[in-house]
Amino acid sequence: MHVGEETSAAGRPRGHELSATGVTVAYDGVDVVHDASLTLRSGEVTALVGPNGSGKSTLLRTIARLQRPRTAGLVIDGDTDGLALSPREFARMVALLTQGRPTPSGLTVRDVVEFGRYPYRGRWGRTDPGGAAAVDRALALTGVAEFAERGAEHLSGGQLQRVWLAGCLAQETGVLLLDEPTTYLDLRYQVELLDLMRDLADQHGIAVGVVLHDLDQAAAVADRIALLRQGRIVADGRPEDVLTAPRLTETYGIRIDVDTDPLTGRLRTRAIGRHHSRSERLSTPS
Repeated sequence: MHVGEETSAAGRPRGHELSATGVTVAYDGVDVVHDASLTLRSGEVTALVGPNGSGKSTLLRTIARLQRPRTAGLVIDGDTDGLALSPREFARMVALLTQGRPTPSGLTVRDVVEFGRYPYRGRWGRTDPGGAAAVDRALALTGVAEFAERGAEHLSGGQLQRVWLAGCLAQETGVLLLDEPTTYLDLRYQVELLDLMRDLADQHGIAVGVVLHDLDQAAAVADRIALLRQGRIVADGRPEDVLTAPRLTETYGIRIDVDTDPLTGRLRTRAIGRHHSRSERLSTPS
């Protein structure tokens, strides 16, 4: 069984489809996510984008059952009530990489990644026959196998971020949720992580939901994009349909131009501030 896949009754690995409907979340009696609905499909990457405070992370954490909603429906594969599953059952289907995880002390990298196997171990730490192989695969996929026996407290922020991701992959779920996973990563590892997300969707059938701030990264990696503003999903669809200049300009409150990169054929965005490019300034009459 590959990382992130669950074996069906017929013996074929598969991912999961997760649908959240009518999600409303309140803090101190004030709604911060309003009646949001989102479907994460097997084999697809869905990116959640929007300004700070738009509700992206709150929605993702609610889908992962870490945030209690005021109202919500959560259905897995069209017939399983995700809210009725036990925490252990749910953790075998859905994994979440959160922001701001602490730096573990006194543990090796392998120890940290092995935490991802907790849904399979049961009480009293019963044996986990597939655990060692799953951990090894996760270490290799995230490029941290060479650090496996190193103390986790000695890693850089970017290295530790990849270790936490390896723990999620060792969990072997059909849905993977990532909250701003490129934080702390240098350019190389940002690109490699985006490539890994695509591989997980394309090669392993995982349903990937990811919060991203970088619109160009979202356009490059996602099959679908959900754009949030003030706690509401204002657009949900293909990148070229969602990331339009008028919609982005209205959502972010700043002029954003959108064009196509001639080398990659992908969408490219550019926020225009008060200080334009040198050529624009020179062309402006005095």
